[in-house]
Amino acid sequence: MTENEKTLIGSEEWCSFPELGIPLIKARVDSGAKTSSIHAVNINPFKRGGHSWVSFEVHPLQNSRRVVVRCEAQVADKRKVRSSSGETENRLVIKAPMVLGNHHFEIEMTLTNRDSMGYRMLLGREAMVGRLLVDPEEGFLQGNLDKAHIDKTYESYQVAEASGLKIGILASDPELYSNKRIVEAGEERGHSMYFLSIKHCYMKLDADRPEIHYRGGNILDKLDAVIPRIRPSMTFYGCALTRQFESMGTFALNTSSAITQSRDKLFSLQLLLKNGLDIPITGFANSPSDTQDLIDMVGGAPLIVKLLEGAQGRGVVLAETRKAAESVINAFKSVQANLLVQEFIKEANGKDLRCFVIDGKVVASIERKAKPGEFRANIHQGGTASVARITADERKLAIKAAKTMDLAVAGVDIIRSSKGPLLLEVNSSPGLEGIETATGRDVAGMMIQAIEKNLGWMRELAAEKP
Repeated sequence: MTENEKTLIGSEEWCSFPELGIPLIKARVDSGAKTSSIHAVNINPFKRGGHSWVSFEVHPLQNSRRVVVRCEAQVADKRKVRSSSGETENRLVIKAPMVLGNHHFEIEMTLTNRDSMGYRMLLGREAMVGRLLVDPEEGFLQGNLDKAHIDKTYESYQVAEASGLKIGILASDPELYSNKRIVEAGEERGHSMYFLSIKHCYMKLDADRPEIHYRGGNILDKLDAVIPRIRPSMTFYGCALTRQFESMGTFALNTSSAITQSRDKLFSLQLLLKNGLDIPITGFANSPSDTQDLIDMVGGAPLIVKLLEGAQGRGVVLAETRKAAESVINAFKSVQANLLVQEFIKEANGKDLRCFVIDGKVVASIERKAKPGEFRANIHQGGTASVARITADERKLAIKAAKTMDLAVAGVDIIRSSKGPLLLEVNSSPGLEGIETATGRDVAGMMIQAIEKNLGWMRELAAEKP
């Protein structure tokens, strides 16, 4: 094929993969990317006839997980691919014939979760060489499709309404971004989602038939899973409810025992140190007469004073001088407040890392930066967030911290110091807004996928594919 015979395509095009059973998928055309990739979840390698194969599911339409195509293909290769966030991922490679306009040709594609990307498929330059020319200022030069046509094509690929799980969110505020996103993510995957206000739940303790009632009598005995999102002020009762759900055989994404120990800041720090994880030098005392030695213990001023019951940066004070430190510590002690005193990591310059860990994997990470004049980098204190490229040591630290606390879902806060990465805190109900907004990743969806995986749940389709 000569230069003049090459097909002209736009920056985005509709294509199909008949052998994979994918009738339509919109591709982003990017000559800057070497290899093509397609959105795939539930990727499961297996052997067939002595060869390596893989089964996977594709959600071909962006922002919709109710349309599912199940695929199988022979594995052509395995490659390490660096994502746009700088993380290296091991991906399986398959080959499949693609239809683009009136043209049919085979291409290689890597399988990866592209939920956070703008397109379910990326068409790279290897697939275009010798065949296609790209006009980056135009789109759909091989023909666009209207919504009615797309909906008709995928009519029989819907997730069956009755096939989903029943998942409850145990929380306090249904309007909170994180809670709304989890409900949305679950419903998109075909599950029935229930918001359960902690204060409206009450329980029956019975060895033979434990129960949880809701809002005047509804018995919550048919939930497959609960996602505890317990605010600090509701820790005791929220964990009691989670423990009751566990006794009834309901799967809890984070267990009551894991949440309880993560909320005890002093105990959690002791547990992390016991398991060989580094934290800033920390002191704890009960009597005001110990204030002087407590300050010396962490290296003197400036230092950080933290209330054990604080959250989202509240109850955290920077004492810049020794006199200020004495005043703050003694003031807190005078009202019988439990507090920690911690060394101030000056070289962090008001920045820290939030690593979001799900099932032993860092799925997203951001750098939080304090606003001018503030030392707390928390988003709720006006901090800003941006995508972070974490080191192998930081990734290992975050994963081990979540595992030590026995949390399936955790927000692990790390600070970079001259001594290396140090653990600040492990959060059992990490917020989603900052990390999803900064990274564009569907973290709420990954939490739902963790439940599916732990319960061994597989989607059912409403009808057979034509």
